[in-house]
Amino acid sequence: MPNLDRRRFLRDAAATTALVSAGGLAATSTTPAQAAPPAAAPTPASRRTGAVSFRWWGTAGWRIDIADRTVLVDPFLSRIDTGLFTGAFTTDTPLTVRADVIDPRVDKATTILVTHTHWDHYMDVPYIAARTGARVFGTLTAYHLGLASGVPSTQLSAVKGGEVLDFGDHSVEVVGSLHSRNASYSVAFPGVRVSQPARPATIADLPEGDTLGYLLRVERGPSVYFTGASDVAERNLTGLAPDVAMVAMQSATTTGDYLPRLLAGLDYPKVVVPVHWDNFETPLRNPPVVAPADRDRLDDMIAAVRRISPRSRVLVPEYETAYHF
Repeated sequence: MPNLDRRRFLRDAAATTALVSAGGLAATSTTPAQAAPPAAAPTPASRRTGAVSFRWWGTAGWRIDIADRTVLVDPFLSRIDTGLFTGAFTTDTPLTVRADVIDPRVDKATTILVTHTHWDHYMDVPYIAARTGARVFGTLTAYHLGLASGVPSTQLSAVKGGEVLDFGDHSVEVVGSLHSRNASYSVAFPGVRVSQPARPATIADLPEGDTLGYLLRVERGPSVYFTGASDVAERNLTGLAPDVAMVAMQSATTTGDYLPRLLAGLDYPKVVVPVHWDNFETPLRNPPVVAPADRDRLDDMIAAVRRISPRSRVLVPEYETAYHF
């Protein structure tokens, strides 16, 4: 254990973070979560020397700008209405990419990381790849769905977990993970694609397709772990020890000890950022809209993180706000 303690001490002493108090979240069931302003810029002696910003795009989506490169994680901006939040969920909802919403926000992208291929994570990816020329990393299912959606094979890279991808000033480690289960212990739209299917037309044409996590390490900057669903294969997390973890909120309790296993596996990150708690079928504007039941789950999650990992700080993000860690 001395090595583990030393690693945590050095990491905690070095990381520069944007910290937010979530103490006011539970005031009412209709007040959306609020994010405080990011912390002051780091001093010249800090470990972060380049301009690195993280902007939340709702659900599990992120835009990360690292110098002149832009990395996207699960960019879902169209936020189409499937009836999921009104009790009228329609599985044959057409895939309708909203260029008017995407284009003002996606001026460039070099890399797109896909955790899994449900519509609220993958639907906009082929359009963004075509618009920017970004390389898309994801499961074999993401690869075949990309081909089916017209993305050239030269822009698609299938990964499965264990890969460490070097981009010069940053690297990405791919981590095998799991998708959360609903109250019936099932996964929505299960299945994989082992060959190119017909072009996807509805949200049901985008199956889960296996799930990945990604660890982004920025040279002389933060290490950040991204989840896209609320389950964990904790044995795959050994040694990652990120400074920051973007943690998907559970919508059911069928996955046992989710947060304890995840936080312990990640060596209790300095900053925990809850994601996938917003109503992602409403426009992307602040303050984020939160369904009453999800607000309760978010409050419970924040309390649980503070109990399980008291050294961690909780940052509840707002849309498109630049955070610096």
